[in-house]
Amino acid sequence: MSDHWLHCFEGAPQRTLEEGETLFRRDDSVDWAFLVREGRISLRRALRDGALLTLHTTNAGDLVAEASLFAERYHCDAVTEIATTVSMIPKAKLVAHLENVASSDRLSIKAFERTAREVQSLRTRIEIMRRRKVADRLDAYLELFGYPQEGEWVRVADWIGVSPPALYRELARRRLHGANKT
Repeated sequence: MSDHWLHCFEGAPQRTLEEGETLFRRDDSVDWAFLVREGRISLRRALRDGALLTLHTTNAGDLVAEASLFAERYHCDAVTEIATTVSMIPKAKLVAHLENVASSDRLSIKAFERTAREVQSLRTRIEIMRRRKVADRLDAYLELFGYPQEGEWVRVADWIGVSPPALYRELARRRLHGANKT
């Protein structure tokens, strides 16, 4: 994220969290914008099988879950990896700043929102692709996005980084064992 908004957080209240503490949880209302001053926060989503999917890790100088500025509720948990200090301002204040910058710099707030969502999607995709087994990649995809429409399984294979034959073998295995409806 660009450093030009760091001044928005000057003089903002700070909160210090210990290692393993949660800044926010999935489905919490997005009311605040957080800037990591020191430390590291992982954005995680627990999957049904108990595995944790790390969607992104924020470090000092980064906004936490920037795409959430355009959402009503968080889509993941924010958990500290080490002792961490964040500055916090109301979400509305940062969005208003972005809108002012957008009008003065001819940058569209909608373009920023679209870019933030694309970055969020890419981070998710990378984390899913880091899983070793086709079954684990498919489970994570289905949990996050649900089942595709008929004829779209090839796109799912591409999105999770496996060949279509590998995906079809996994789908056949699941049908054979009655694991799910595909």
